[in-house]
Amino acid sequence: MPHLRSRRRLALAVPVVLSLTASLGFLPVAASAAPQAETSAQAVDAPNLAYVVNTKLDRRTIEAVKKAVPAAGGTVVITYEKIGVIVVHSSNPDFGKEIRRVRGVQSAGATRTTPLTAAGSTDEGSAQFLSKEQAAKVESASAATPDSEPLEADQWDLRAIGADKAAKINPGSRKVTVAVIDTGVDDTHPDLAPNFSASQSANCVGGVADTSEGAWRPYTADDYHGTHVAGEIAAARNGIGVAGVAPGVKVSGIKVSDPDNGLFYPESVVCAFVFAADHGVEITNNSYYVDPWLYNCMDDPDQRAIVDAVNRAQLYAQHKGLLNVASAGNSNHDLDSDAIVDDSSPDDSTPVERTIDPHECFDVPTQLPGVVTVSATGVQNLKSYYSTYGKGVIDVAAPGGDRLYQIPDTPSKNGRILSTMPNGQYAFLQGTSMASPHAAGVAALLKSTHPKATSAQLQALLKAQADATACPESYDQDGNGTQDAVCKGGKHVNGFYGHGIVNALRAVK
Repeated sequence: MPHLRSRRRLALAVPVVLSLTASLGFLPVAASAAPQAETSAQAVDAPNLAYVVNTKLDRRTIEAVKKAVPAAGGTVVITYEKIGVIVVHSSNPDFGKEIRRVRGVQSAGATRTTPLTAAGSTDEGSAQFLSKEQAAKVESASAATPDSEPLEADQWDLRAIGADKAAKINPGSRKVTVAVIDTGVDDTHPDLAPNFSASQSANCVGGVADTSEGAWRPYTADDYHGTHVAGEIAAARNGIGVAGVAPGVKVSGIKVSDPDNGLFYPESVVCAFVFAADHGVEITNNSYYVDPWLYNCMDDPDQRAIVDAVNRAQLYAQHKGLLNVASAGNSNHDLDSDAIVDDSSPDDSTPVERTIDPHECFDVPTQLPGVVTVSATGVQNLKSYYSTYGKGVIDVAAPGGDRLYQIPDTPSKNGRILSTMPNGQYAFLQGTSMASPHAAGVAALLKSTHPKATSAQLQALLKAQADATACPESYDQDGNGTQDAVCKGGKHVNGFYGHGIVNALRAVK
């Protein structure tokens, strides 16, 4: 498959790979509790486009809209009755217009700009899961010192937020699970296998959850993003490789990346939030934006429907007690400005440059209500040069790395974040993709310490424990005399750091 393209793009720079010997095993898989997929979705001829149809929540309306779908030239793939979202495939170019005229439909639109392919559907034929034999072929490395993991000297990020000290007090509870909604997680990795929860993992590509053995794993080693994120959250302290921020909690993988192009389409993300909510997950990490639009504008019926569908799903998760944590983005955009130039959308066909208002056009899911938005910092606790920001948008900041301007005094002198990779390997990456799991890991420690905290309470605790960080006097990172970004706000809340940089040690005290 082609190299993955989305945020995914938040993981900047070519990974520097290290290897350790692996001792591998598999965890049992629980039966799926996902909504029942419609048998009509198994049509031999793949329709052209996927849609989300969002209805009023009463059962009578939902059933009436489902009956109207075939009349408009569509085929129902799955219905999420609890949130009033129906996933549909249709080859009728006017399907969106026709279904929006049906009584009870509140929004509806296409979730992509290019036709569906067999690989982009729920068919698993193109998936290439990693085997135990592949993952075991790695080189050995030095043993850990008594108080650290073998590669922890390069984990400046753990020390920056006190996670190394926090682990000695409370590494996190086994009753807390963080779901990584991403490109899949290689649960055979020796640093992830001890903490991986297969019963809370799935492949949600296409909108229908598949919980069969290994369905959550990355297609190939190139789909490393989710495995790297998972290690940052919960890599075990087991004398192998690296450590996570919360090495005692569980981590699960919900795969949403399309096998054909690596994109994260709305119907897959809707499935992921609902699956996490219905399977006892406490926190989700979302280091991506929903494709194909970097910003979804509410005056466009397709983009409005995408915002509506994903928001319904993530609010459903919140109402069941989940805290959703998301990366802010790597465009160095000010989300509190009046205008932003987006020249990357749609990313599944030909992008068209457009100027958008970030108060009317939304990066999903990070700008959705109740989602914790995380910006990235480097070793000097400055905003990373690439990190998107914005007063009133950023909730907290966390280490994401900065290879250009903030270089740590570590053995490798590498300013990026070291974590797990498929096939038992390790690599350095940077991006707000790496910042979000640090915040999710701290949230997991807070949930471990305050097990009865609701989603809203957990978010308040996450903001309260953060180290307040004032705007820098100057942010001229490249020294050319021009400010690279403008930080607005005071010491306690501002556009670069929100309520501050997360603090793992404070979270467990």
